[in-house]
Amino acid sequence: MSNNQESNLPAMIRERGITQEVWSAMKNSLFPGAADQSVVMAWDYCAARGLDVMLKPVHLVPMYIKDKNNGDRGSMRDVVMPGIGLYRIQADRAGNYAGMSAPSFGPDVTLNLSGTEITVPEWCEMTVSKLVGDRVVEFTAKEFWIENYATAGRDTEAPNAMWKKRPRGQLVKCTEAQALRKGWPELGAQPTYEEMEGKEIDITDRSSATRQKRSEPEALPSYSQDKFSENFPKWEEMVSQNRASPDQIIAMISSKATLSESQKEQILNIQKEEKQCA
Repeated sequence: MSNNQESNLPAMIRERGITQEVWSAMKNSLFPGAADQSVVMAWDYCAARGLDVMLKPVHLVPMYIKDKNNGDRGSMRDVVMPGIGLYRIQADRAGNYAGMSAPSFGPDVTLNLSGTEITVPEWCEMTVSKLVGDRVVEFTAKEFWIENYATAGRDTEAPNAMWKKRPRGQLVKCTEAQALRKGWPELGAQPTYEEMEGKEIDITDRSSATRQKRSEPEALPSYSQDKFSENFPKWEEMVSQNRASPDQIIAMISSKATLSESQKEQILNIQKEEKQCA
């Protein structure tokens, strides 16, 4: 590419060292139709995280940003969001990713959303496995379709075209993303493109929202005794096979529910019983 053609690029592109070939690929293939500033934003995001933009680890998602501090007025903006593919790459590169279960689905339910009738799985559950020392620790996520689907617009509850066409496939991606975040917190808290496409973002007074969240923490549900009794033999097997310690089992359960002191004591006693048997 001649210096002449490079010099025709806008200054914000030249100063980042983006060549004409790369810029053309980004504009015409990776992010077609996006504004120059949005494409540069995706480049900056990838540069800051040491990612190869040509692998398209992120997406530009047009989202309606509603500002409650500005009379609920909002506008459409492009937002950079990681794709589920980036989460998979990062988990694999961590060197301790040990696989993932096939998705399990809840019963089908038929919903009527703004006149659109659709049959969907009520929920999806997936488990990812992580090597911790010489043990395999499992992290499970369960996501409900009604809490994840994207609407066709701001004034309707009907699902958008993708969630109507692939109600299971879209829910699987959301569930997998949640499971990977549980196992690898270093992935960050930002939701993926698959989770946020077609949704709104509300900008509120972040400081007051933070204060309210700290003063009113959301209580986790109690872990039912029936479920505890059902899963206890599995935990005993995990400890006996050195796949997890009692403390790790308690930590895993406590991320989703509240254990009673008696339940915690029973789990901690697994190790004592193992030692006595030895």
